[in-house]
Amino acid sequence: MTLRMSERRTSIIGAFLVALGPVSMALYTPAMPELVRAFASSEAAIKMALSLYFGGFAFAQLVSGTLSDVIGRRRTTLIFMAIYLAGSLMAAFAPSIPVLLAGRLVQGIGASVGMTVSRALVRDQFTGTTAARIMNMIGMMLALGPAVSPTLGGIALGLFGWQSIFLLMVGFALTACLVVQFFMVETATPDRSKGHLALIFAAYCQLMSDKRFMSSTLVIAGAVGALYAWATMLPFVLISQVGLTPTAFGIGMLMQSGLFFSGTVTMRLMMRRFTPQALVPVGLSFIGAASLALAFTMHALEPTFLSVMTPIGIYAFGIAFVMPYMMTAALAPFPHIAGTASAMMGFIQMSAGLLGGALAALVGVPALALGTIIPSFGLVSLASYLWYRRAVRLRPLAEQDPIVQAAE
Repeated sequence: MTLRMSERRTSIIGAFLVALGPVSMALYTPAMPELVRAFASSEAAIKMALSLYFGGFAFAQLVSGTLSDVIGRRRTTLIFMAIYLAGSLMAAFAPSIPVLLAGRLVQGIGASVGMTVSRALVRDQFTGTTAARIMNMIGMMLALGPAVSPTLGGIALGLFGWQSIFLLMVGFALTACLVVQFFMVETATPDRSKGHLALIFAAYCQLMSDKRFMSSTLVIAGAVGALYAWATMLPFVLISQVGLTPTAFGIGMLMQSGLFFSGTVTMRLMMRRFTPQALVPVGLSFIGAASLALAFTMHALEPTFLSVMTPIGIYAFGIAFVMPYMMTAALAPFPHIAGTASAMMGFIQMSAGLLGGALAALVGVPALALGTIIPSFGLVSLASYLWYRRAVRLRPLAEQDPIVQAAE
């Protein structure tokens, strides 16, 4: 483990790369009702574009993460950013729904590299509290991105039309290429032997059979997966049912981003006195309370802005306490396959969001789906943390590698 970039540079580059995925997803959401009208299409077809993005993003992480172990973090990032740029251009100038769908799929594939490489950069260089501190910054962007993006997307949509949203993504892709080219230093030693299918399969089997990795990853999936899941539901609840305009919807999402940012700042301050691990139950308490509140308000009350966004904001506040430690703990035992471990973590996390969106489409009633699916995500996060603590107790710290102990 060699320190090749400073903590600050790693934090900034990692946060920027990880933000591309959720930003590209959430920028799109305010435009969904407008795209139905612009292409004279159905809600189902426009939702499919979001599902294809999710699918490309989730599955491509398995490729981008492993490839970063094989040819290096920097080269892999540049390749996938070029793919993301191509998808953004396809979507911006799409003459029809099939081209838009294809563009969103390509975008998702390209954006997947940000999730995997950003966390691998941290694992390559840092462990323990320092790693958790950087993960705090990365986690902020991972959740803040989809919260702030609807505001930016709603403003762009109101001023310049739906194409401007995808042109913003073109700008993000070009900026990412410049950042990686001139500021990102290679942190891993490329090893082409890791590209053999037998070794890749063995690595994924090792990860999936590790109770600590799977339990901590499912804690994250229940927390962050909810963010992606409710992003597919909120536009139709707040715009179609509550009656907000796309611009008002975007501005209203600042309530979520503000509470998450407050949670991130609070977490950072509390880490001066408490370990990151000690703060996880605090975050899960907020997630649990928000899940109960959302289940009640969506089933028993007529949806209003506050009845929807207050529980959502509290849930987002709790996520800020959960992510830094759980991401660090999941990756700590696997320095030799950090990219692959990050890929599997991201795949499970995004698959949870994809599953939530699919279940929402199956339920059909957005408010009912929101009040059922999101509380279920909260329950998964709570149950998985209990599983994680049991896995740690069954494997005493004295038997673990010193690097893993640092994460504890």
